[in-house]
Amino acid sequence: MDSQIMVLLLYVDDIVLTGNTQSMLSSFISTLGTEFEIKDLGPLHYFLGLEVNSIQSGIHLSQTKYSLDLLQRNSMVECKPCSTPVHSKAQLSSLDGTLQLGLVFRSSSSPLALHAYSDADWAGCPDTRRSTSGYCIFLGPNLISWSAKKQPTVSRSSAESEYRSLAGVSAETVWISNLLHELHVPVSRPITLYCDNLSATYMASNPVFHARTKHIELDYHFVRELVLSGSHRVQFVPSIDQTVDLFTKGLLKQRFHLLRSKLVHQRPPSLRGNVKEL
Repeated sequence: MDSQIMVLLLYVDDIVLTGNTQSMLSSFISTLGTEFEIKDLGPLHYFLGLEVNSIQSGIHLSQTKYSLDLLQRNSMVECKPCSTPVHSKAQLSSLDGTLQLGLVFRSSSSPLALHAYSDADWAGCPDTRRSTSGYCIFLGPNLISWSAKKQPTVSRSSAESEYRSLAGVSAETVWISNLLHELHVPVSRPITLYCDNLSATYMASNPVFHARTKHIELDYHFVRELVLSGSHRVQFVPSIDQTVDLFTKGLLKQRFHLLRSKLVHQRPPSLRGNVKEL
């Protein structure tokens, strides 16, 4: 008999329910209805500001309506979008002109694997000289987690800033791996972390570098233990293939659009009616 699984996501009084057997889901909803006053809204369309569209290859998630509500609240609906967030020589601020873009989740016949890209813009803040860390994590072909934020302290070298970013994405992938294990989703090992800094890549696998990096000892030991356990591996990736560059620095239009296309995709047409285009 095939194994059955059902996952329930509850936020206050909103519930998303999914599983691999329709009869099991129908039975659970019926049982739940005998104990609580509930309303079955059918297939998922909206949840906590997320718009869900079914497409041929999977589902598309976007925040078009939520973003438009924010613009309307601040009287900015008529503002023109720009092709890139900032000038290529400026510091990254926000992602503008992306209302119709969202995440696409596709099923995969091959074994699922976690992999992530990690990057840092060393001393990028002109006021504090703190670095910006960025990462994006993929489960198979699907982007599932990302971050871009300033590091809490100043890094004394580019290798230090890159390694701190590497420690951050390592912690996130450990948490995601544990969550997938609880959901009975098998994930192949090791988890691959792509980094475009050779010094940080070598430090993750070569203990000789330890004596020269005592000021980042905690991050060093954390990542090093994951590599030694076999759960993770750190692999060098050329800067031209560094997807997370989009999160840490201003880029030229062509490169920005290229990297963006690897993360988000156009919102599909909807029969329920289109929102106002900017």
